This record gives sequence, C-alpha cells and structure tokens, in this order.
Amino acid sequence: MNERLLLVEDDASIREVIEIGLERSGFRVTTVGDGADGLAEFRRRPYDVVLLDLMLPSMDGFDVCRLIRESSRVPIIMLTARTDTVDIVVGLELGADDYLTKPFELPELVARLRAVLRRASAAEGLALLHAGDVDVDEAGFRAVRDGQEIPLTTTEFRLLCELARHPGQVMTRERLLDLVWGYEHLGDSRLVDVAVQRLRAKLEADPTLPRMLTTVRGVGYRLERT
Repeated sequence: MNERLLLVEDDASIREVIEIGLERSGFRVTTVGDGADGLAEFRRRPYDVVLLDLMLPSMDGFDVCRLIRESSRVPIIMLTARTDTVDIVVGLELGADDYLTKPFELPELVARLRAVLRRASAAEGLALLHAGDVDVDEAGFRAVRDGQEIPLTTTEFRLLCELARHPGQVMTRERLLDLVWGYEHLGDSRLVDVAVQRLRAKLEADPTLPRMLTTVRGVGYRLERT
C-alpha cells in the first residue's frame, strides 16, 4: 500500500502499538501527540489518510477535523473511547468518514483504512446523478439545486450518491453501510440513521415530514422518484 498516514493520538503506548502495526501493514506512519501539532503537521505535507483521536491536548479531535475539512477531503477516521451517539453525530457532521471505538483490534483498523482509501480513489469516471431537483456531480463532488451548491460532508455526499443510483428502491441500512462506508460495522446502524437525518436537514423543505428521502419502517430508506 505505502500510503502516508497521520496518527494524532496523545496516549504514547497506543500511539506506539498502532504505529508498529500499521507500518507492518504497509503504511508510512507519522505520529503526533497533540491536536494543534497534528493540524500543523497535516498542513506541512500531504497525507493519504488521517487517524484522529477525539480527546487531545490543546485542541480536540473535533476542532482538528473541522479545520482539516476547510481545505481537504482527505479520509479521516476518528478514534474514540466514547460510545455516545452525540459524539458520533458531531464527528460525522464535521466531515469524519468513519469512527472506531477503543479498544479495537488492529485488523479491524486496517480494514477500515483500506475501505476509506478505496472510496477516496474511486472518483474517476463517475456520472452525473439526480435526486429530485438536485443535480449530483460525483466527479466534481458537488450537489446543486437551482444553481446553488448544497454544503454536504463527505459521508452525506456519498450517501446521496448511492441513493440517487437506486431511485425508488428501498435501501436497507446494511446495504448502505456496505456501499457508503465500505465495511460491515458490526450491525451499528447509527451511522446510517445519523447521516440520513443530516442529509434530510439539507435537502428537505421540512425534514420532519420528508418527501424526497423517506423511511420504510423496519427496512431502510428510499429516495423517491419525481
């Protein structure tokens, strides 16, 4: 693989274990133990993927993620000891591509990394899609309505693309986990539900009464044909 990976983690023992394991898996790893230093290092040189701890000194992972997203769509996986849905929501809304709860096994981390990197390299030759009155340009990473670009996070945009590829079809949470996140998240449907809620907030006139992106109770979600 040989991708350049930035690991921002303040626990020295965890940092060392991850660094050794990922280098053995073919990554070129740079480690930083502080949030502000991690952001500075990211701005100093190009990286293919970022592993970002949530609780960091000087600047937390949320702020680092937000500032990275102002200038880059590099894949970001957040590492957290928290399991609260609120933290997951905030991380995804700020543009994180995935999250991993501590403690975790190295093979799972490697699988997640390979999944986000596959998705990041799949942008060439993509089609123009439509979701109701929204034009979805995959290659340009833009969703436009009436000439105005809709600000979407990376995850929200990928979710919209997958739904737009299957208009009128019910997409199960499990299927969306596979298509959008590229990895079986051990049945954790919160990723899908949170992303759908955020997408509705940006696309629907009334997110509480969705007409474009509807719920099929007990099954999943459907992008309605127009």
